[in-house]
Amino acid sequence: MTIVGTKIEGRANFMTVAWVTRTNYQPCQIAIAIHREHATTKGVLANGEFSINLPSQNMVRETDVMGLLSGKRVDKSRFFDIHYGELENAPLITDCPLSLELRLVGKLEQPSNWLLVGELVAAWTRDEYLTDGYVDIEKVQPFTLSMPDNRYWAVGEMVGRAWHEGKPLKDKVKNG
Repeated sequence: MTIVGTKIEGRANFMTVAWVTRTNYQPCQIAIAIHREHATTKGVLANGEFSINLPSQNMVRETDVMGLLSGKRVDKSRFFDIHYGELENAPLITDCPLSLELRLVGKLEQPSNWLLVGELVAAWTRDEYLTDGYVDIEKVQPFTLSMPDNRYWAVGEMVGRAWHEGKPLKDKVKNG
């Protein structure tokens, strides 16, 4: 789960967004999929900037309410201590273990949503969430959404290493 931030009419606004994916390695680009009619969508398109804030499990209530209230009618920034980094239209949530600033570089209109692609400008975290210089998923304690049952789930334990666990099978295919 994430909380996307942008500015609407000069004020910070936030929205819960579950549909987030990395789309490119170098430069790092991340896409969000959000409904065309949301205030956040209009803010991102108008400003060309947004943030992706990764909340921890202890922020489930604050994250959920960002999807229950409309930024068209409520100042949702009052729920958070916010700050700004390099981009003036990408508000960051101080209590989130990881916050990313992105500049809009692409958009794809879908039947009901926009797929908005941002290029990473800066990332913000605190030392308490790092292990060996990398963001540590166990320390961050993120959570995810399952659909269509609409439930939040804690992220579990590590079960393997990418591009490593399958090597014995790869070698087996190569050798025979």
